[in-house]
Amino acid sequence: MDRNSNVYTFIYASGMVILVAAILSLAAINLKPFQDKNIEIEKKQNILSSVNIAADATNAEEIYAEKIVNSYIVNSKGEKLEGNAFTVDLKKERAKASDQQQLPVFECQIDGDIKYIVPLRGAGLWGPIWGYLALNSDMSTIYGASFDHQGETPGLGAEISTQVFQSQFKGKEIYDNGELVSITVAKSNETAPEIHKVDAISGGTITSKGLQNMISDDLSLYNAFFNQKK
Repeated sequence: MDRNSNVYTFIYASGMVILVAAILSLAAINLKPFQDKNIEIEKKQNILSSVNIAADATNAEEIYAEKIVNSYIVNSKGEKLEGNAFTVDLKKERAKASDQQQLPVFECQIDGDIKYIVPLRGAGLWGPIWGYLALNSDMSTIYGASFDHQGETPGLGAEISTQVFQSQFKGKEIYDNGELVSITVAKSNETAPEIHKVDAISGGTITSKGLQNMISDDLSLYNAFFNQKK
């Protein structure tokens, strides 16, 4: 075949595309178990971070196994469901009606006391935001919080993933006289009771309000469960 012909060029290019696609597919298949493991470890790190326990890729699994003493799924009525809390996909669950959602709960033992950790998922300015909120056994006082994001602006909305921002949540209350009021992420010109308020991120108003809505919406799903535990 004439190597200068259009037919040869087309066949050669097609063959290279098929070869490269096959190599990439094979690599993706072989790497997927490692990627899944890394995602699992990162999730365990984030859960531990919500109870102020630092862990890295080398010790997260060991610490998680020691500190997370129980996990289960409940529904919006506070009833326990069958299933693995760790593998619940919040993105899929939030697409369902509230009374159809599976709601994971993780119990962590700290100094002989149980902290209840619930996962959160919402929308920021540029994409999804998520996190974990840990409550004391009174089911109202926040023990710790951990948040992350997919694509918020560095120095602005991305600040939700910093310790400076997250540390504000410790000691805040989500109930007021038995009513779930959640947390207000307030700008400097906004007023709210201090016990229910944290400072918003300067220049990150949309992300701050997205995080406020995420906490309020997701905690409301657990309201029946919280009241049962009080």
